[in-house]
Amino acid sequence: MARRSPLDDAEVARFAWARYRRILKWLGALALAVVLAAWLFTYWAGEPVSVHFYIALALGLGLTVMLTGALMGLVFLSSGTGHDEAIEDHTGEHWRR
Repeated sequence: MARRSPLDDAEVARFAWARYRRILKWLGALALAVVLAAWLFTYWAGEPVSVHFYIALALGLGLTVMLTGALMGLVFLSSGTGHDEAIEDHTGEHWRR
């Protein structure tokens, strides 16, 4: 039977998810800064580009930064709360030293 996860405790879960949302807010600001820097660089390069290029650049860079940050934030949430230690290894192999 699986052990109880620390995220089952309401107070621990509330703290962990609040920290995760804080990380996502900072990543949103970082994504915005990256998109603005890329727009400025493209504009100052002097080559005429379509408005569609700017939209694609914003979506590509912004979503990449946000998706990467969201997935890494979930890894930190899972590891930082002890949720990873609550699983059972049924393979019989021990990877940790």
